[in-house]
Amino acid sequence: MNIKQNVKNFISQNIPFILATPAVLWEILFLYIPLILVVLISIQRSVDSSLFDITLAHYAALFNAPYFHIIARSALIALGVTCICLILAYPVAYFLALRVSSRWKNALLFLLTLPFWTNFLIQIYSWVFVLDNNGLINTFLLKMGIIQEPLHLVYNMGAIFLVMIYYYLPFMMMPLYSILEKIQHEVLEASMDLGATHWQTFRRITIPLSMSGIKTGVFLVFVPAFGEFVIPSIIGGGQQMFVGSLISHYFLVARDNQLGAAFTILSGFILLICALLFNWLCKVPSLTEQKEVSS
Repeated sequence: MNIKQNVKNFISQNIPFILATPAVLWEILFLYIPLILVVLISIQRSVDSSLFDITLAHYAALFNAPYFHIIARSALIALGVTCICLILAYPVAYFLALRVSSRWKNALLFLLTLPFWTNFLIQIYSWVFVLDNNGLINTFLLKMGIIQEPLHLVYNMGAIFLVMIYYYLPFMMMPLYSILEKIQHEVLEASMDLGATHWQTFRRITIPLSMSGIKTGVFLVFVPAFGEFVIPSIIGGGQQMFVGSLISHYFLVARDNQLGAAFTILSGFILLICALLFNWLCKVPSLTEQKEVSS
């Protein structure tokens, strides 16, 4: 009886740990172990060499300008997509969370999540039919007599940027909405009653309270956009190399696993630095707040 009681006590006291065990095992099997294998492959001299025959020659080969140009291009387009998504998503999430009545909120949220119901590749290929020379936009403009020749709307950086914004916009909007919805209307009303303007309430109350949603949305957009390779390959026609494109090229086309693994680790390290830098910037008070505190 004592053993059964001890087991029951142990289970009751460690229910959170027991429930989290499958998730931890999943993360170990499909994140940490593959990451360790990629690191080992990146320092392996060749495919046929042993694990103890290590070298840093693959990393040394990456310290050339073209590789850093590719990383910088990926980081800049990921940063641009993240900023545009934040600018577009915040007003919509604010409107849904704090301005729309509960009667219409569920219907609008359904429309917001509707893109997740469609396959990713179908969404991307549909944009090819929209932007192509014989696509929807060019056909409409030609029939209206606005243009005489089809516009070159696809297979360029602008098309990549547009489609990435379209695809990642819900990833920014959902965490913002989930945080803004938790803001109590009484807090905003109290700010207005104390004499604050709408802009002051938004800047001093709403934005700080929604900062966790902003961080989550930025990471959900910036990280996958940095390593995106499907959209540049289909919409961009593979004319511009990005981080994800180069990694897939080394592993699937060139079959140079060592160099591909080394580039994966290098780009991941730079991505980690960008994430830490953004997290640090969020903690640094703005110049306006510093002046207000000093005064």
